[in-house]
Order: sequence, then structure tokens, then C-alpha cells
Amino acid sequence: MIGALAAAMVGFLDLFAIPARTPAFRTALVHMTLNLLVTAAYAVNFLWRHGTYTGGGSVGPGMLVLSAVSFALLGVSGFLGGKLAYRYGVRVADENTQAEGYTPGAGAGNARPAA
Repeated sequence: MIGALAAAMVGFLDLFAIPARTPAFRTALVHMTLNLLVTAAYAVNFLWRHGTYTGGGSVGPGMLVLSAVSFALLGVSGFLGGKLAYRYGVRVADENTQAEGYTPGAGAGNARPAA
């Protein structure tokens, strides 16, 4: 959890480097929101499990569902993080690579600038 919060602080600083109203910014907002939701869900799940621990009893279906949903959201967030880095080049590539994600109003597939 401490690692997630440290990563969130660095990611929040990266978010400020992305121009608003661009595909990269929208993707980053969804990525950040999902990561914060997943972190909160894992914290709730931990406290829920810790509070009902009775010396080796079974895990209830609600706890399993929360774990599964958290894991699925984490996968979607990871995909979006990969999209930010590998497609839009956020904080890892030169300006030409980042152009698609940094063009205001650009949609998927039609944002390649003319050379």
C-alpha cells in the first residue's frame, strides 16, 4: 500500500506534465482513478479480512468478489498505463512519438500528424 501511494505521488506529478484535453490526459485520468479505486479496494479488503479472521476460517464470497473485481480493475489500469508509456510515450519518448496523445481532440487512429 505504501508503494502504491508513492507511485501515485510520482504519477500525479507526471499528470501535470500532460496537456489538458488530449487523449493522453484523458487516459491518464482514467488510469489514476482506477489505481486509486484499486488501492482503496485492497485496503478495504485487507481490513475486512483482518476483522473477520477467526483462526483459519473460510473466506466469504463477498471477499472473493471484491478481490476479483479489484484484480480485474488493476488489469485494466495496467493496460492504460502501458498505453500511456508505449503508445503515447508519456515521460519516456521524444515529442514526435508523443504527438498522437498530445494532440487536442485527437481520437484513436486518426491522430498521426502529417510529416
